[in-house]
Parts: sequence; C-alpha cells; structure tokens
Amino acid sequence: MKEKITKFEFVLKEFAASNIFIKIADFEIKPSETKWSKKEVLGHLIDSAINNIQRFTEIQTSEKPYKIRTYNPDDLVKSNDYQNKNNQELFDLWMNLNLHILHIVKNQTNETLTYKLILPNYELSDLQFLIEDYFNHLYHHLNQINPEWI
Repeated sequence: MKEKITKFEFVLKEFAASNIFIKIADFEIKPSETKWSKKEVLGHLIDSAINNIQRFTEIQTSEKPYKIRTYNPDDLVKSNDYQNKNNQELFDLWMNLNLHILHIVKNQTNETLTYKLILPNYELSDLQFLIEDYFNHLYHHLNQINPEWI
C-alpha cells in the first residue's frame, strides 16, 4: 500500500506543479452530445473524490461491513454543469479534494485497511481494496484526458 500512496502523492505533486489541466487544447470539446469532454471527465473525478472521501471516512465509525452506496456519474456531471465551470476552479477543487484523500489514506493503519465493506455487486471486500480501486479509477480517467501522463 505504501508504494501506491507514494505514486498517488507523486501524481498530485506533478499536477500541482504543472497546472496541466489548464493547458489542454481540447479540454472543453465534447466528442458528441452523449460523451463527456475532458473537462467533464475532470468533473467526474471531482464527484468520485467527494463520494470516496465520504466512504473512506464513514467506514471508520460505521457498522461493519460498511455498505457502499452507488451514485449515477452522468447525472452528477450534468447536475454540476462542469462543462460551464471555470477551468482553474475545477483544477483547484480536484487538487484539494485529492490532497485531502492523500491525508486520509496516509492515516490508515493495518487494522483500518482490513475494515470490511460490501461492494455494490454485493461482494465482500475491504478498505484497502476501495482505496486502491479509487487510485486505479483516477489513473484510468487521467489517461483518458491525456495518455502521456501516467
């Protein structure tokens, strides 16, 4: 887990130093009416961060196994109207949410990482899986925005 946290921390530092989202030429272009722009993908990552902050913290004090609640990504992207938000504000929000996630995951112990949870498909898992899944999801979407990053 330590290596995964180190990679996450490195990615955040690199993005903070470069402010890279602001420099993408096609950041706001929607490939079609039903496909997200890269800007909306970043908005989706904001929604993911918000939902996972709640999950990572609620599991600490909730009855185990903790049941993961789902959300509809398309509805959230539309409701939050990320396409029409200021790019710098989106970047700053994404960065600050992920810095908070970094803080949360760094404070987990071997015990808390084994806290049990029920995934939306009803499989039993643990907090470590959920954190690693968050990282993988994040990297997947960052690669959609720009395949050269990760």
